[in-house]
Amino acid sequence: MSNLLNGIEEILLMGPGPSCVPPQVYKALSRPTLGHLDPYFLKIMDETRDMLRQVIKTQNVLTIPMSGTGSAGMEACFVNLIEPGDKVLILINGVFGMRMQDVAQRLRADVDTLEFAWGKPVVPDDVKKHIGKQPYKIVAVVHAETSTGVENPVAEIGALLKGSDTIYLVDTVTSLGGIDVRMDEWNIDALYSGTQKCLSCPPGLAPLSFSEKAVAKLNSRKTKVPNWYLDLTLISKYWGTDRVYHHTAPVNMIYALYESLFLILQEGQESIFRRHKDAHLELVRGLGQLGLKMLVDEPYRLPMLNAVCVPEEVDELAVRRCLRADSRIEIGAGLGPLKGKIWRVGLMGHTARKENVERFLTALKKVL
Repeated sequence: MSNLLNGIEEILLMGPGPSCVPPQVYKALSRPTLGHLDPYFLKIMDETRDMLRQVIKTQNVLTIPMSGTGSAGMEACFVNLIEPGDKVLILINGVFGMRMQDVAQRLRADVDTLEFAWGKPVVPDDVKKHIGKQPYKIVAVVHAETSTGVENPVAEIGALLKGSDTIYLVDTVTSLGGIDVRMDEWNIDALYSGTQKCLSCPPGLAPLSFSEKAVAKLNSRKTKVPNWYLDLTLISKYWGTDRVYHHTAPVNMIYALYESLFLILQEGQESIFRRHKDAHLELVRGLGQLGLKMLVDEPYRLPMLNAVCVPEEVDELAVRRCLRADSRIEIGAGLGPLKGKIWRVGLMGHTARKENVERFLTALKKVL
């Protein structure tokens, strides 16, 4: 019997995630596995948490990587903060805002939505008018909407909620590590992300952070957290000084996240943000020379997720298949109402480099 793993090729990952992984992170993954309560591993856990705080720009005590992908981080935030009947407002302009709505409804929250056109950002003035009509327990928004390539005005929305009792919940799955995220400064109370995008780590962990206000909401629940595996009242005791066993931590994945965060801080966050922006501008210029247009207006474009309009005469699936088969390059398709209408080109983390942009543009030109 042949081993299929021997047939895996190295692919240039330029889709909506996962992103390319640095060799140092692969090496970290291959380190000997320690027990999840081993004293040396506990030191690695502590330093991983400290580096996460630096990248998220927070002082929050409850800052940890959840076991699971970014979707587990999303569910952890909602399942710990929502009780049945809580009034929740979800700001939606893409697939991942809709996913927030679905999760909140499953938890029997009283969910309102404020919806905006796909490809356009959330409008803070509309949010201000809406939250002025009634109080909400939670207001939730996606910072970088991966389905459209739009950056939402998270800081401005946070300013609207400052001083209120409302919990401000933000998805930073695609933004963290690629553009600035300032949790404390932007009045964010609950934040989650994923390792497989701009953190340049394989999928498998979901960084999460709760403010003191969010922790107080958690601790004042009238009902138990309905999901045992994601219950932060239990998991926080494992990551805290007590080290109470909850579940077996994904030890080698935490090694990988440790190394990824170490590399980010070593390169410097401002330098990384410039690298993402420069790669994005290079891509947009090259696409323009091929006669291709961007979906999102320039002021609201994400550097790490580029939504490219597919010309009417082009078979978007055939282009993606040719890129993968002939050039070993992966890009993503559109979702929902944008299915068949856009390509999603990722420039995330280790992928966001000029040489990768040049390789992609050369291959795309040939295919077109």
